Amino acid sequence: MSANSEAKAVADRENPAHGAAALEGWQGTAVLAIAIVFTCFQIVTAAFSPLPTIVLRSVHVGFLVALCFLLFRFRRGSHSSRAPWYDILLAAIGFGLAFYHWVFEAELILRAGDPTTMDLIVGSIVTVLVIEAARRVMGWELPLLCSLFIPYAIFGRDLPGFLIHRGFDFEQVIDTLYFGTEGILGTPTFVSATYIFLFILFGALLERAGMISLFNDLALGTVGHHKGGPAKVSVISSGLMGTINGSGVANVLTTGQFTIPLMMRFGYRPAFAGAVEACSSMGGQIMPPVMGAVAFIMAETIGIPYSEVALAAVIPAILYFFSAFWMVHLEAGRANLLGLKKEDCPSAIRALVTKWYLLLPLAVLVYLLFSGFTPLFAGTMGMALTAVLILGQQAVGQTKVFFYRALFWIGLGLCGAVLYRFSGLRIESLAVVMIALLIVLTWFVKGGRETQKMLLFSFADAAKGALGVGIACALVGILVGISQMTGVANDLARGILAVAGDNLLLALLMTMVTCIILGTGIPTIPNYIITSSMAAPVLTEMGVPILVSHMFVFYFGIMADLTPPVALAALAASSVAKENHMKIALTATKIGLAGYVVPFMAVYTPALMLQGGTWFDTAYVAIKALIAVCLWGAAASAWLFGRLGWPERIWATAAAFGFVVALPVTDEIAAALTVSFLVFHWWKTRRAAARAA
Repeated sequence: MSANSEAKAVADRENPAHGAAALEGWQGTAVLAIAIVFTCFQIVTAAFSPLPTIVLRSVHVGFLVALCFLLFRFRRGSHSSRAPWYDILLAAIGFGLAFYHWVFEAELILRAGDPTTMDLIVGSIVTVLVIEAARRVMGWELPLLCSLFIPYAIFGRDLPGFLIHRGFDFEQVIDTLYFGTEGILGTPTFVSATYIFLFILFGALLERAGMISLFNDLALGTVGHHKGGPAKVSVISSGLMGTINGSGVANVLTTGQFTIPLMMRFGYRPAFAGAVEACSSMGGQIMPPVMGAVAFIMAETIGIPYSEVALAAVIPAILYFFSAFWMVHLEAGRANLLGLKKEDCPSAIRALVTKWYLLLPLAVLVYLLFSGFTPLFAGTMGMALTAVLILGQQAVGQTKVFFYRALFWIGLGLCGAVLYRFSGLRIESLAVVMIALLIVLTWFVKGGRETQKMLLFSFADAAKGALGVGIACALVGILVGISQMTGVANDLARGILAVAGDNLLLALLMTMVTCIILGTGIPTIPNYIITSSMAAPVLTEMGVPILVSHMFVFYFGIMADLTPPVALAALAASSVAKENHMKIALTATKIGLAGYVVPFMAVYTPALMLQGGTWFDTAYVAIKALIAVCLWGAAASAWLFGRLGWPERIWATAAAFGFVVALPVTDEIAAALTVSFLVFHWWKTRRAAARAA
């Protein structure tokens, strides 16, 4: 397999819309219509909650299964322009059975725990369809792992050693997997059917509206002309993209098409250029507010407000991107790499002046999330405001006079205020009315119908973009449901505790390795769901705050895509950089060092994630982490004010390690080592410069 096809397969795993078949004729039209209807269904249920939650989850899975069978062939990698008859049949069966929970809702409630033969047939078919749909989209690794849990549940009493359990009947297994809220229709599917889909749609609308262009212009305008500017642009633009889109590997192949060649053109080594983009794109998944959608699942799983999860991630995210930015700066100094010419960089101020309105939905989203509103309401309002801005801009796009443009927006705002005040409409209903008014208005404006088509295509993009996440959430429900039935998660936790004893560091290292191994073949969301149900309880049992425990497994699930030998983000970058992916992976590991260190620091000092302690404690540990990152960066790149020899690199590493280890007097020793290192290195550099002169 070529590097390009390998990288494409990697991207498809994270965002399968890239690998979907492009159907033609009536089939293409039908799939487009189904995707748009799917999105409309999600919007209506998010805004008005007209359905019971179990029905919502079931229909959501039905749409996912139908689209997966229509867009992905039995043989992965096949891109036929026509779906065969058997795939259409499987799609119809999967979608039709999704209404079983709706039609027989009352009967299923009355006979809960006592399924009929028809219940078992339907549950079995849907379970098989979910597994096969996931295999087509994601490959065999995760579906095989989850499938093995079914015979494990049934034949538990015949298994050896610690795997043995009392065993369950086939009826109990199917009842748990499809007719309860612990299996396929469990919490991950609920989050997929509500928060995740809305935020995918939100990101799709913003991208269509030009948010990527705005982020690139801002990054180029602020740092593009500085030392190492092209690489700094990659770090900043990827960090900004992470606020609306958490698909790390796919981002490598989108923003990387622009940033990697730009870095190489200005003198960066191909391995370094690919590593910077890989690190920056994967870091987008830890950047609030979206965080690759894991934040929503985490909040539901541990029962805390979403805002607390997002706030806890702020300092680690800043440290991660500062680490990447710092490494880029040092590499530029070591190799004497210059930035772009200032006249070749767009004006950041002009970009803000012309496209400032694109930031409004993001600002409203953040405000609502941190003001106590639910993510569902915040996502709905953010998405609605984005649609209003897109349609409104088109409605007044032909008007160049600022006064008339301002008058239009003021009038639109007053119209909304009057309707809200006197009609008694809910805010969600008012948003629908305002969008409908703008649709009617833009119908008669030049270019308005094209804008409406663009919105519809954004709806279809969102539906296709949700396939990988949604089907993974449904699939992982099998593993989670059976883990709860059999108690295997508790057995694993007891096993790790038995090996680690009271040694927290050993438990952390074992958990880290588990997360990285799982993450080599599994996308971030299912990896988090699995490790949070199996590994995170170990850390909680040892006294680590529950949020920090879940963040720990989440971060190392992400770092798996940078860690050799698999390093999927590096593999994706290698197709653009035309460099060996292992070289990129090893360099990315150095650049993203903060991603490996900060989780350990947070465990030993939870104040880093705002868990306990005072603001002084948080500031103190954040400053320690910042200094450690700077020292590690200097040691890794062999450059600070000038070149570093091996004794100085070891010296800097020892000082950085002292700041991380939370033991008595280590901070004082680290501070002394840091000051002495800086003084010596400054003196040596000055002396070398004087001799050269």
